[in-house]
Amino acid sequence: MLIKRRGSDLLMLLLLLVGLIALFSPILFTTKIVRAPDILNEFYWGVYNAYGKPLWSMLRVDLATADWNPYINSGHSNDGGMASMQFVYPYRLIFGLIPAPASVAWFMVLHLFAGGVGTYLYCRLVGCSRIAALFGGLLFAFCTENASLINAGHVMKIATIAHAPWVFYFIEKGFRTDRLFAFLCAGLVLTLQFFNTHWQIAFYTCLGVAVYGALRLGEQVMDGEPAIKTGHTLLLGLVMVLFFLSASAISLAPLANWSKDTNRGVHSGANQGKGGLQRDEAMMWSLPPEETLALVVPGLFGLSRQEGGDLPRPDQTYYWGRMFFTQTASYFGLLPWLLLPLPLMLRNDRVTKAALVAVVGGILFSMGKYTPFYQFLYDFLPGISRFRVPKMMLFITAFGLAVLTARGIDLLKDPELPGVDRIQRWVWWLLAFPLVLAIMLGAEKLFGVALRDWMMELLVRPTRYQSGVGLVSQRWFTIERETGIALALASLSSLVLLGIVRRKLAAGVGIAILLVLLAGDLWRVNSHFLVLTNPPNRAETAASPSLVWIKTQEPVARGKKHEVPEYRALLMGNTDPMSYASAGVPVLFTANAVQKRRWQEYLDALSLQSRLPDIMNVRWLVADEKLYEENQGHFGDRYPVVFRGGNEVVLENRQVLPKAWLVSQIKVETDPLQRLKQMQDLSFDPSRTALVESVPPFTLSPAPKPGEVLLQQYANERLRLSASVNSNSLLVLGEKYHKGWKAQIDGKPAEIVPVNHILRGVYLTPGKHTVEFRFDPLPFKIGKWLTLGSFALFGVVAVREWWLRRREHGSTV
Repeated sequence: MLIKRRGSDLLMLLLLLVGLIALFSPILFTTKIVRAPDILNEFYWGVYNAYGKPLWSMLRVDLATADWNPYINSGHSNDGGMASMQFVYPYRLIFGLIPAPASVAWFMVLHLFAGGVGTYLYCRLVGCSRIAALFGGLLFAFCTENASLINAGHVMKIATIAHAPWVFYFIEKGFRTDRLFAFLCAGLVLTLQFFNTHWQIAFYTCLGVAVYGALRLGEQVMDGEPAIKTGHTLLLGLVMVLFFLSASAISLAPLANWSKDTNRGVHSGANQGKGGLQRDEAMMWSLPPEETLALVVPGLFGLSRQEGGDLPRPDQTYYWGRMFFTQTASYFGLLPWLLLPLPLMLRNDRVTKAALVAVVGGILFSMGKYTPFYQFLYDFLPGISRFRVPKMMLFITAFGLAVLTARGIDLLKDPELPGVDRIQRWVWWLLAFPLVLAIMLGAEKLFGVALRDWMMELLVRPTRYQSGVGLVSQRWFTIERETGIALALASLSSLVLLGIVRRKLAAGVGIAILLVLLAGDLWRVNSHFLVLTNPPNRAETAASPSLVWIKTQEPVARGKKHEVPEYRALLMGNTDPMSYASAGVPVLFTANAVQKRRWQEYLDALSLQSRLPDIMNVRWLVADEKLYEENQGHFGDRYPVVFRGGNEVVLENRQVLPKAWLVSQIKVETDPLQRLKQMQDLSFDPSRTALVESVPPFTLSPAPKPGEVLLQQYANERLRLSASVNSNSLLVLGEKYHKGWKAQIDGKPAEIVPVNHILRGVYLTPGKHTVEFRFDPLPFKIGKWLTLGSFALFGVVAVREWWLRRREHGSTV
């Protein structure tokens, strides 16, 4: 019997998988790639070479060192926090087994399927039938709120969201069984979710777990459960939290340490000195109240992304609401809203109440700055101020609606439903829903001129690619069309639901029609967000004449080779720095919303006329011909043209400093603003003078030639230099200061000091020295062993659980 039940569930999940593959087939079975800058410019290059590697390399985990990437942002790391990605095996296997670019789409769709499976299992756990759970799984996986993330290129956000239903499944199972293993499974899924690197989604999931746990414990108390049982459940929940913190420590500990010194960290000075983002920035992507109407009529504020350039189809309209821009649409289909009152009226138990809290709480939270609720959270709940997209919480709403939809479908199958007294109120809801949409469409048709005048400020607002009065008619046409479609769909769905209730239509047939209507409704909207383009050609990028020329220069000019090129390039205009970094040319800057505070201050102060490019080893400037011609006077003799090709110009910085140099003249300056101001001064000569932040350990006397430095090794996590020092000096390294780096002088530990605000250095006495720098952050080492120990503990508990079940149920389990 157990095998038969599991077989039936597997069949439903197979139907879900086949259905999603069919619905997403336009992006799965093609040689093209999703047209999203985040994919084309960044993510695609990271997985381009993953296909075809040996299986052992896909499964191998190497935790010997924390990662320092010298090619981007003049050296970048999350203090080893990204090493946890090695445990995210779906990431490695999908990209290793499926060739790019198709692997990118398959990765996103398979994770949406995984989220649908978790939703299905949760619905089954709380008593839903298989067909009802299938509705729930499909809604979560295919609703536009989640599926349109594909359009935005938010690959890892989708992967992170996919874990959320599984977390709630195991927590609910823990409350029902009161067993340690279920709670540890929830903690493990939370850990794997955190490892998928979208920490805002992981943080929001933890908030959802806290609310869910509080509701369930409160219900136990209200139901009169013995205090000892409630206490035991609370203890298991606390164990789950501790397990999650320790299991995720390989990522959590480094990231917590790393984030302190970022432009969102506690030292950033933002948020009244508490760190995080300023209030306006933290609430930038709040859902405007009027856009809640788009939960029912999805095209009211546009049906296409704003960053895509040309419109994919002539009948599409870019988003034009009050948010800065958006790449997604917050739509869950019409059917969930039609079914919503049914479980609230007829099955208003703890499951329904928890799902309703998810729906209402998710929408309220997503409205951000428009509600006192979020303003209060920003002021008093730690962590909220670190993120800037309150609207991202809507994945919780999607989960709640999926559960309520599944429960509504089950009620439709109840043969006693037509005789229930309260059912008439729901019937009135079914009649009123399309009636309201009809009144809305009628008003748009009859009073269109007056309404357009009233909304003119919004309707005429330009986008990045569109402007002019023609937008008004285009947008108004979209409003009328989408309202009409919503009316037709609501009317048809209501007729089917009424047919089921009045037993004019067999429940099984009616539910099958509803499944088709739900899938068709979501497919129609999602199709506007699944835009494809030709994949970027890496061969062409790698063959860029400028890039090829730069790669040939340094080994020839220096007369030796290193693991990493010694000099950096600054890419200006539309040249993509990631294409250079992926080809092995270090670049000064790559875009990142979160930067180290010192680095961001350096970037804000950067001027090509100052010595700031020189100290970071910027030897090459790359610009397109047009940009160069427009700014030729600003480059002057300091940046002569040394190469032209492929519509690009390469300029050489003739004042660039080597990777390391010695100075014997220093100035102590503790004020960061003053340091940067002095460094911007054209008289500042970093080859002779260094700005430090504390008194040196010994006296330095200015010398015309303090000595020489020779670079011997320059690898990702290790640098080695030899120095011949004539007098007490400061060795300055053209690399970013970071607390995770350790130094040794002649094999003995040495202190690294910040130099010139952004660089690192060590003090040397006269003589010959070997200086080594090694990236070895302590939080990574501590976190690594905590994670490995936690995984071992989970393995022990899993074996114990298997043994207990075998003993309880015999060898048939």
